[in-house]
Amino acid sequence: MNVNYEEKDKLLLLEITEEIDHHTSEKIRRKADYEITRYMPRKVVFDFHHVTFMDSAGIGMVLGRYKMMKMLGGSVEMINVSPMLKKVFEMSGITKICPLKEVS
Repeated sequence: MNVNYEEKDKLLLLEITEEIDHHTSEKIRRKADYEITRYMPRKVVFDFHHVTFMDSAGIGMVLGRYKMMKMLGGSVEMINVSPMLKKVFEMSGITKICPLKEVS
């Protein structure tokens, strides 16, 4: 996972570079939690551009980061979501609390 932080906007960009399943979601969760507590951003943006597969563990990972950011007074967005992932996110209902943004 690649991590970029913009001090000016207090924006943490987490670019996920692997498939998200039960095994990798724990690694992504730990890294995301570390970066969130390190920078204390106002907004966390997950970039799914390189994600070709995701199961329910990915939804749980995003939902957990949403809850963490809500407790810290921040927000979560998702960008570069493929049509397949978009369908999974919409069916789960997570898009009602973590918006999808159209960016490439």
